[in-house]
Amino acid sequence: MAQQGPTSPVPVPAKQDASQPAPKPVREGIDLIVNGERYRHTGDKTMPLLWYLRDVLRLTGAKYGCDQGDCGFCTVIVDGKAVASCKTKMEKMSGRRVTTVEGLAGDDGKLHPVQQAWIDEDAIMCGFCQPGQIMAAVDLLSRQKNPSDADIDKIGNLCRCGSYGRIRKAIKRAAAAMKDGKA
Repeated sequence: MAQQGPTSPVPVPAKQDASQPAPKPVREGIDLIVNGERYRHTGDKTMPLLWYLRDVLRLTGAKYGCDQGDCGFCTVIVDGKAVASCKTKMEKMSGRRVTTVEGLAGDDGKLHPVQQAWIDEDAIMCGFCQPGQIMAAVDLLSRQKNPSDADIDKIGNLCRCGSYGRIRKAIKRAAAAMKDGKA
């Protein structure tokens, strides 16, 4: 029988026996992993991932730009690939692993090589597009260990300040650091 809470007439469930199967969740939803943490979305299945990250989880690194997936401001990594989170619906996220710019640094606080290269090359100007640029660079470097200028240009993320030269240098610096094992 359930016990009564000390200050509330609302019943408190009895402790669950660990040998028993877990109870069915109170609300069905979309389970996903964001930056290594498990979450369940129980709201609108057509909500874009961008708004789930920003408005529900308060991870505001990914930015709203064009709402068409063209600018790259909202880029995150889903299951190892860069995606435009503004065009990715929550209904497609069940069981997926999402990494945002907030989840790149190690548990010890050490920055990802791309983040460190961005600082070292002073690639950040206004900063608005930079989380998306960084995530696109992480994706590129996962596929191309030594990217050419042409490879970097294919990223296609926009920069309102025109910091493309610094971004290119930062990506090449990160590639060298990752290759040399400094990361």
